[in-house]
Amino acid sequence: MTATEVLVTRSARKARNARSGDERRRHTPHKGAIAIFTGPFGVLFLLFYLIPIGYAVWQSLQVVQRDGLYGEPQQVFGGLAQYALVFQNAPFWESVGRVLLFGVVQVPIMLGLALLFALLLDSPVLKGKKFFRLAFFAPYAVPGVIAAIMWGFLYSPNLSPFTQVTQSVDFLSPQLVLWSIANVVTWVFVGYNMLIIYSALLAIPSEVYEAARLDGAGQIRIAWSIKIPMVAPALILTAVFSIIGTLQLLAEPQVFRSFTAAVSSTFTPNMTIYATNSIPNTQLAAAFSVVLALATFALSFAFLKLTQRKAAQ
Repeated sequence: MTATEVLVTRSARKARNARSGDERRRHTPHKGAIAIFTGPFGVLFLLFYLIPIGYAVWQSLQVVQRDGLYGEPQQVFGGLAQYALVFQNAPFWESVGRVLLFGVVQVPIMLGLALLFALLLDSPVLKGKKFFRLAFFAPYAVPGVIAAIMWGFLYSPNLSPFTQVTQSVDFLSPQLVLWSIANVVTWVFVGYNMLIIYSALLAIPSEVYEAARLDGAGQIRIAWSIKIPMVAPALILTAVFSIIGTLQLLAEPQVFRSFTAAVSSTFTPNMTIYATNSIPNTQLAAAFSVVLALATFALSFAFLKLTQRKAAQ
């Protein structure tokens, strides 16, 4: 065999080995195990997320027709007729405006308190961190309905143990009931958001703090210049969760209807949907739901884009 043939043979062997290596890399091992572990999630995601969304969209495109005055009702395709009714429904848009006002005031206060508590827990000055961590998080363990009932009794002039306060200030009046509900939501969810921010603080390398202390920075300076900027992604995440939760407000105002007439059946968008579906008008309620979901997505997406743009500057 000549030297040229030897070189050609070696080149062919190397190419063959390279192809077989590529094939090995392209081959995904344990495909069966991956399917077993992801299969249940895929089935549940399909059954309880994608199919309900598709069914809601389909229902929103239907209208009910009758043959004569006493004819049997039938669902027929109505196109965008239900969506036209949505945009003509003043109570629904008043409820959207109400929860937007709620979110503009309540969300910054809630996240500000959550950030403050997380910074306190991460501070070396605070003693008894385990106790305070549990105390800050404990309200989140109380279901929202139970929390609303508890605060409803505290707000009621005839039931509250603080009668001197509640008889002087009517927390359940039309002017204050929205902010009374905001206080309940803040009390429940501050601990949840604090835990997310605190976890982000724990992920910051200790070397960063050591370098800052060597430069003469105190605890307040470290918190302002290092901790808060480095937990900005966690703050953005909690803000997105809060935007979604604000537009889905339901349990607390629904419970407060038992304590005051200031909360109507259309007080929030979800209450409007619930009341519409109870008439029953399932098709219009589905259209309300689709519009609310799109509005929630649009607000969350716009907030993310805004924060990303500011971070890039």
